[in-house]
Amino acid sequence: MKKIILLLMLAFSAFLSQAQSGTTLKAGDTAPDFKLKNVDNKEVSFGSFPNAKGYIVVFTCNTCPYAVGYEQRIIDLDKKFKPQGYPVIAINPNDPEASTADTFNKMQDLAKEKKYPFPYLFDAGQKITDEYGAKRTPHVFIVSKTSKGNVVEYVGAIDNDPEGSKADKVKYAEDVIASLQRGQKPAITQTKEIGCTVKRKAKA
Repeated sequence: MKKIILLLMLAFSAFLSQAQSGTTLKAGDTAPDFKLKNVDNKEVSFGSFPNAKGYIVVFTCNTCPYAVGYEQRIIDLDKKFKPQGYPVIAINPNDPEASTADTFNKMQDLAKEKKYPFPYLFDAGQKITDEYGAKRTPHVFIVSKTSKGNVVEYVGAIDNDPEGSKADKVKYAEDVIASLQRGQKPAITQTKEIGCTVKRKAKA
C-alpha cells in the first residue's frame, strides 16, 4: 500500500512540474510579447526592435555547461542576423534561488565580461518561461513579425553540435532564417532542445 501511495505521489509531483512549466509553443503559435528587465536596467520587449522582421528568442543562462558552450554561437547569431532584421533576445529562465549563480547581478557581470551585443533579460517569477514552455538552456524560439502578429516559426536547438566539434553540423537556426529571408516556410520547424533543465525553486 505504501508503495502505491509513493508511486501516486511521484506521478502527481511530475504532473505538477509539467503543468507549472507549461506546454512548449510550436510553429504557427502566437509568440507572447513581454516586458522584461535587461542587464542595463531598461525594459525590453519585441517593440524595442521596431524595424525587426523577426526575433531569435533564446532561453539561456550563466551556469549550464551547454549554455556556456553555445555563448559564442549565440553572439555570432546576433552579429550575423541582427543587421538582417533578426536580433537575438536572450532570456534567463532560471530562478535565482534555485541557481544562485543566475542572479541578476551575475547576469550583468557575464554580459559585461562576454560583451553581449544583445539584451540579456531577467524573467522574474518565470512567467515568460512558462508562457513559451522553455524547458532547457539553451532553448531557441525563432519568431516572425507578420501582419497577424508575432508567429513562432521554429522551436528547438541552435544546431546539432552541442560539443562544438562537428565539421558537418546542421545549423538549424541559420537555416530557418535563410528560408524566411527567401519568403519560404522552414523545412524543419522543431528539433529536440539540448541543454540543462530550467531551474525552479523548491515548493514550500
